Amino acid sequence: MWCYGMTKLGIFSFGLLLLMVLAMGSCQKFEEYPPTPEIAFNDFALMVDTAGVAKKALLSISYRDGDGDIGLEQGDTLDPYQAGGEFHYNLIVKLFELQNGQFVAMPFVFNYRIEPLLPKDQKKSIKGIIDNQIDIFDPTSSYDTIRFSVKLIDRALNVSNEVITPAFVRQASQE
Repeated sequence: MWCYGMTKLGIFSFGLLLLMVLAMGSCQKFEEYPPTPEIAFNDFALMVDTAGVAKKALLSISYRDGDGDIGLEQGDTLDPYQAGGEFHYNLIVKLFELQNGQFVAMPFVFNYRIEPLLPKDQKKSIKGIIDNQIDIFDPTSSYDTIRFSVKLIDRALNVSNEVITPAFVRQASQE
């Protein structure tokens, strides 16, 4: 029996071909990462004002996270994210100055709260870049070479690897 010019074998072959095309089109590889965030140094750029003084810098790190739970909402202020607590901030940046041939940790820490990168109810692998503006001007310091250590903490309190940036020279005024 003929069916609009196609045999049963022809219809079956066409259906099989269509099914294979649809199956191949839906085969996308999703990258999977561990649930603990991983970070890497990406870039560092001095932001020089009109007087030639670098008072701020843009620190850029790349990240990847297996469950996408990076970031804190403004309302995330109860334990363990309470003000003054160890996990109130989720991006920890420490400044070091090169003093007499040794990098010395400065007494102040640059702590930041990164906003959620995905809604809390979504769980999927993510990767990207976080750019963070940092105040680097210290008129009381006579040392011009600095570097930073950086860590990222997710909502499950997983702490990333620590990244140590290369050393950078702060520009001073040309007065």
